[in-house]
Amino acid sequence: MNKKVELKIAGMTCAMCAKGIEASLLHFPGVIKAQVNLGTETAHIEYDTTKAKLEDLAKLIAELGYQVINEKVAVKIGGMTCVMCVKTIENALKKLDGIVDVNVNLSAEKAYITYNPKLVAIDDIKKAIEDAGYQYLGIEGKEDLEKLAHEKDLKKKKKQIIIGFSIGILLMFLMYVPVKLPLPMSYLMLIIATPAFIYISHPIFKAAWRALKNKTLNMDVMYSMGIGVAYGSSLLGTFKILPHKFLFYETAVFLATFLTMGRYLETKAKGKTSEAIKRLMGLQPKIATVIRNNKEIEIPIENVQIDEIIIVRPGEKIPVDGEVVAGESYVDESMISGEPIPVFKKKGDNAIGGTLNQNGVLRIKAKKIGQDTVLAQIIKLVEEAQGSRPPIQRLADKVVSYFIPAVLTVAIFAFILWYFFFGQTLLFALTCLISVLVVACPCALGLATPTAVTVGIGRGAELGILIKQGEALERSEKLTTIIFDKTGTLTKGKPEVTNIITLSADEHTLLEWIASIEKNSEHPLAKAIVKRAKEKGIKLKEMEKFESFSGKGVVAKLKGKEILIGNRMLFAEKHISFPKEIEKKIEELEEHGKTVILCAIEKEIKGIIAIADTLKETTKEAIKELKNMKLKVAMITGDNIRTAQAIAQEIGIKRVLAEILPQDKAKEVKKLQEKGEIVAFVGDGINDAPALAQADVGIAIGSGTDVAIESGDIVLIKDDLIDAVGAVQLSKKVMSRIKQNLFWAFAYNTVLIPVAAGVLYPAFGITFKPELAGLAMAMSSVTVVSLSLLLKRYVPPVKRK
Repeated sequence: MNKKVELKIAGMTCAMCAKGIEASLLHFPGVIKAQVNLGTETAHIEYDTTKAKLEDLAKLIAELGYQVINEKVAVKIGGMTCVMCVKTIENALKKLDGIVDVNVNLSAEKAYITYNPKLVAIDDIKKAIEDAGYQYLGIEGKEDLEKLAHEKDLKKKKKQIIIGFSIGILLMFLMYVPVKLPLPMSYLMLIIATPAFIYISHPIFKAAWRALKNKTLNMDVMYSMGIGVAYGSSLLGTFKILPHKFLFYETAVFLATFLTMGRYLETKAKGKTSEAIKRLMGLQPKIATVIRNNKEIEIPIENVQIDEIIIVRPGEKIPVDGEVVAGESYVDESMISGEPIPVFKKKGDNAIGGTLNQNGVLRIKAKKIGQDTVLAQIIKLVEEAQGSRPPIQRLADKVVSYFIPAVLTVAIFAFILWYFFFGQTLLFALTCLISVLVVACPCALGLATPTAVTVGIGRGAELGILIKQGEALERSEKLTTIIFDKTGTLTKGKPEVTNIITLSADEHTLLEWIASIEKNSEHPLAKAIVKRAKEKGIKLKEMEKFESFSGKGVVAKLKGKEILIGNRMLFAEKHISFPKEIEKKIEELEEHGKTVILCAIEKEIKGIIAIADTLKETTKEAIKELKNMKLKVAMITGDNIRTAQAIAQEIGIKRVLAEILPQDKAKEVKKLQEKGEIVAFVGDGINDAPALAQADVGIAIGSGTDVAIESGDIVLIKDDLIDAVGAVQLSKKVMSRIKQNLFWAFAYNTVLIPVAAGVLYPAFGITFKPELAGLAMAMSSVTVVSLSLLLKRYVPPVKRK
């Protein structure tokens, strides 16, 4: 059995760390797929549970020198009486995949559990405790270990930076200001610099040793060589093995400080890339007010049961997905759908967990809880998408794999050239060597794509546009054609009967026959007919036989008579003809954009029902915007060509694919692809699943709680075509930012490495001081991450209007 898991990893410092972890995971028996994202500090792993266990993967990562971050929770337990109870509960919990550690305290009546929330939920923990025969009494406290580790790391780095700058400035003062000292200057500098240098640089040396032990080269190895050479030559200068001018103590301290500062700023910036997902997680309330035994009680959200009645007061968040059973109120759903206007909720309406109740008291019956809620599905989808890797990243990955050996070669080559061939001093050659080692930065290349993808996909979720994978961003940028399904996509999908024309049968009887047969169908046209029959007070009959012809109609038996209902394709197949005046009437209705349903009894035509579906308010604007973006727009429908042409003309679409059966929509998409078109298909995510899958980019329109998670590459939470345009514009913006990031990352290394090696020295006398090279390196990653963070405020042009 295969399982997917996301692990949070602490301790990665550069692109080579991510690459090393990924390679080790892929070589581990049972691991099928592994993608490590430096930007979000996560590993997305798919593995065979019969060959590998989660703890084995965590252990492997720990052996590589990194830390897997989980969550800790204290669960209150009732019913324990002895040490055997403790053992029973521990064993029951340890059987759950995702439990890392369990410690049950008998006297405190608590279980302290470390677990991976991506694999095991509180509901699973509760069930395991209760199945073992004990009482689950709720959660006492939950530690956010990721947040704690992040804050601890930043606090330590900040302290190192303050100490580094203080000692570095003092060393510079001693170097350049004449002061009478009780001992030689070099010894005093050694005494002052050494403790600070060790304190600041030991994480860099530790990471370098870890990398070498795992037979990989990363930037910590390079930085260790640079600051090690600076400090080592200073030691040799102090003890007169090298001349006095080789005292680099302030350079060594400043270098280590600038490198730490770069990591500090990078960590802080990277922490902001996942703010969108953190905000989504923060939408889930911790407490719910439920009615039990005719009393209102507050319970932890994880204790809510299906079908329980929850009371939500004004200003409170709705805890779960459910149905309003009493009360009326406006609910702010902007955090889920991106729609700023509050939605009025009354009895019978659906309510989405995480949305905000504004002004009335609602009673809601819980229908979905925990991982089944829309919010939980959105969070899961966004997290998986943020961890995906678009093809453009392969370029950066390839460059990174050759980067460090190339930089080492340049550094050594520069030293040899300047010292042995150009006759420069050892000091000059060493300065070039150190500068090259510390100025080079593959981190900017490693962060260019994942940070932009993470922020861009998170921003999309805030706007109600769920992008399921990074690859969809890249394909969306290259689109040439976009095809729209008609019913329910371009139109509201709620058609109404406009004309009933009878032939040798009265209107009541015709409606009774057709509605009785169509009452079990979910098709929008069938629903329109049944609705009209009910409005007329017609009592529907039970049919005796039913056969459906997809995209054409149905044949059924009612009161012993064969009744045929459908379009002209079905009538032609059944060899049923009709007079020219009827043909003329049908054409007239179709030219007005109406869909015509024909009815025959015992192969004799008895009547016609015309049905019209109104366009969505934003359809025309969306099509206009796409055409302005130089995209070819087409409409696909099962309607006949006249009806389709009438609707297409109204909204400005020239290319129409009419009389296409549902199963043939994917074939039409494929035909365009074979002609070299990059095709997006926009549909409802259910009937159009094959076409959505066939398209280069499938855009599935959801509505409220009906988020078609499994369909398409992009899911629009709102039933609004403007968001389809917004999705394409967002994709183009994210891809543009990725290319911009990669440009700056390549440009930075291409320009500064040669400068650090001294290419400008013969003509202009320009060299790079090692400490300035360290500062430049620090700023390169920060620049790339900061450019990605600008996407947090991006609003697609079509949505600004």
